[in-house]
Amino acid sequence: MTQLGLIGYPLGHSLSPKIHKAALDYCRLDGNYSLYPIHPDDIQGLKNLLARVRSAEITGLNVTIPHKQNVIPLLDELTPTAKAIGAVNTIFTQNGKLTGDNTDVPGFLADLEKLLDTETSRPDKSDTKTAMVLGAGGSARAVVYALVKNGWDVTIAARRMKQAHSLMAQFPNPEFQVASIEYNDTALYSLLPRLSLIVNTTPLGMLPNLDSSPWPADLSLPSTAAIYDLVYNPRETKLVKDARAAGLSATSGLGMLIEQAALSFEIWTGQNPSRDILLNAIEY
Repeated sequence: MTQLGLIGYPLGHSLSPKIHKAALDYCRLDGNYSLYPIHPDDIQGLKNLLARVRSAEITGLNVTIPHKQNVIPLLDELTPTAKAIGAVNTIFTQNGKLTGDNTDVPGFLADLEKLLDTETSRPDKSDTKTAMVLGAGGSARAVVYALVKNGWDVTIAARRMKQAHSLMAQFPNPEFQVASIEYNDTALYSLLPRLSLIVNTTPLGMLPNLDSSPWPADLSLPSTAAIYDLVYNPRETKLVKDARAAGLSATSGLGMLIEQAALSFEIWTGQNPSRDILLNAIEY
């Protein structure tokens, strides 16, 4: 039986069980997907759960906040992607070793590509691709890494500059153009003319705060940029609504959620589930 699950805290509103139950059914696999809420301070609880993966009692686990970094010292190996960004969202055994991977990166890129394919102002390959990432927390790690590895110049806009500088330090290679600015109207305005993408990695706009947006109310969105909001609940955040009202291409993070889940499922089972089937499982 395929035993899967999610580590995090809290986990009350997770959509992962519905997504992975649909994947198991689609691939005709006997199994289940369980939630494992483990308090941030319960390191022994983490160790005990990971021991069940090592012994093959559990096939594989997803990891969400606040444990994407907490699990790293407890693993035997990290994939190059997980090591580069310093965060794990997928755990599995490989050659008898407990291994951490991160499918947020390819999941984000796959969904971003769909957005940009609809973006009429998408820059040509010969042009510089310039992105602004709002926030410098855990979600920003995967996004910044994904963008710089795919040829984007990235500016991180953060209220806590120490956090932004820590994130920037992960990309010391000169070929990675990563900068940071303070998250305020004046600094944001100075970059608007050359932006082709804005990615929100903050929780602003997430239920129940439907009237919140990470973008300043008195600052117009740049007409040249596509908007990607990692928030997926609600499906259309205020940022996405405002962007679409301004005629911009915009999407929420629901597609990334589906993509990263499908990629994790493929790591665990070798099966590639239909993205449409997974999306239909969480229609709301």
